[in-house]
Amino acid sequence: MQQRMATANNIRQRLQATTNTVVSGQTIRNRLHNFGLRARRPVRGTTLTANHRAARRAWCTQHVRWQRQQWAQVLFTDESRFCLEPADGRIRVWRRRGERFAEGAVLERQRFGGGSVMVWGGISTRRRTPLYHVVGNLTGVRYQNEILQPLVVPALQAIGPRAILQDDNAPPHRSAAVNTFIQQARVNRMLWPAKSPDLNPIEHMWDKLCRRVQQHHPPPANLGQLLQWLQQEWNGVPRAFLCNLIHSMHQRCVKCLAHNGGHTRY
Repeated sequence: MQQRMATANNIRQRLQATTNTVVSGQTIRNRLHNFGLRARRPVRGTTLTANHRAARRAWCTQHVRWQRQQWAQVLFTDESRFCLEPADGRIRVWRRRGERFAEGAVLERQRFGGGSVMVWGGISTRRRTPLYHVVGNLTGVRYQNEILQPLVVPALQAIGPRAILQDDNAPPHRSAAVNTFIQQARVNRMLWPAKSPDLNPIEHMWDKLCRRVQQHHPPPANLGQLLQWLQQEWNGVPRAFLCNLIHSMHQRCVKCLAHNGGHTRY
């Protein structure tokens, strides 16, 4: 269906301009409802060009036949930022009609979310790395000295001689210094298609981590406590959950190919 984001009034005006047929917006909505179409909030996704879709198709075609034993060799990594006061649409409040501004029914927030912390982590079916706090801007040199050398290399060695590093195409990850280190350290790095967070299972780990932290009541009082709880919950996520995430890689490839390299539900 083309132009899914057109409103009923947009369709009404277009219909009147092209066929000189006058109908109401409600009539348009009724007809759409008859076809099972309802107005929903769109899923937000990264912009995918034709080149992005082609690269995603090629990557999934190459990996769709991988077995679980092969995916078990991969260390999936990424950075993520967590706000002290996340803008979470899942938060709800119990109130009666007319109590919109009642005491306890208003979610008070500081400007700019009260600050945030950035963390880096890596997961595989066998282990997880420590959750590392990234202070300030992450550069290529810092990525090498603070993450690759002390965290990634030991994790890969623990996985085994066929271990593979997955990291995305962020500029610090692909700097000249990092590329040189990767070669010198003989790290087997997976080529990764751009704009493909849905293919990386660690994204669901971040969502799980956020949900577990939000279960704390009262919420974290400051950034130090937020970081402490993030690291605590990171270590507390069951290993079976990590395995299930990585075991989903085959289905992720299948869905991506089914959507011609486009967005998937992951």
